[in-house]
Amino acid sequence: MLNLERLRVLHAVATTGSVVGAARLLHVTTSAVSQQMARLEQETGTHLAERQGRGIRLTEAGTLLAGEAAELLAHMERVMATMAQHHGLVTGDLTIAAFPTAARALLPSALRALRARYPDLTVSAREQEPYEAVPAVRRGLLDLAVVEDWAGDPLALPQGLDHRALLDDTYDIALPPDHRLSGRPTLSLADLGDEHWITSSDGQLCHEWLVRNIKRARIAHTASEHPTQLALVAAGLGIAIIPRLGREPAAAPVRFVPLVDAPQRRVFAVWRSTSTARPSIGVVVGALIEACPVG
Repeated sequence: MLNLERLRVLHAVATTGSVVGAARLLHVTTSAVSQQMARLEQETGTHLAERQGRGIRLTEAGTLLAGEAAELLAHMERVMATMAQHHGLVTGDLTIAAFPTAARALLPSALRALRARYPDLTVSAREQEPYEAVPAVRRGLLDLAVVEDWAGDPLALPQGLDHRALLDDTYDIALPPDHRLSGRPTLSLADLGDEHWITSSDGQLCHEWLVRNIKRARIAHTASEHPTQLALVAAGLGIAIIPRLGREPAAAPVRFVPLVDAPQRRVFAVWRSTSTARPSIGVVVGALIEACPVG
């Protein structure tokens, strides 16, 4: 009978694409990974991997066995999640990632609540963009991720993932306090065509929305972080469109004005379907919902 832990090592090599990546995923040494792969080859009587440059690649037999191992490990994850659900145990280790705004606005409160309520649960957090976090969850490198998408530009989720909506985050216009439009109760896109803009870097959702919806938008400055954008707005260097979840204090007063037909982004949590029954997944999602601002 094949050794389950060695199949787990093979799956990690297939998932990460290298011995080094597998070692990091499994928190073991690279020599331990190599030894387990060698023993698995002895058990199966066939070569499962071969050198390719400085790395390795799976052979046809290795790829076939890795696919079977993935199904077996997914089944084991479902079994363990069901048993944990049966016993009502909120224990173990869980790794969560969130995009920068959610990492600042949601994670501190959620993690503090989890630590107070579930001392036997250890949650490790990292900051990661959705395009990295979603594949990491699917591959088992993360247990859960907080991600975002925009109305009209949905994030494609691969099969095998479940999700739960956390909040809809509305964007407002941030203006210097002495700006000619700062006294308006609302603004429309037509009011803003000739403004100098401060926005996120090219390729990010907000930047793409801006250039798509305001054809004459003159982008004066780019910054990935909302506090930096707000500091530039406060200095009178332009205006910005800022999510309400990202309203960190600026260096000086900034006037926020609602936008007619304002864009919204959907913030939600994703995790593997095979781990849905794990009580720890449920309590983490619950803590994230509690951390969301009201209104």
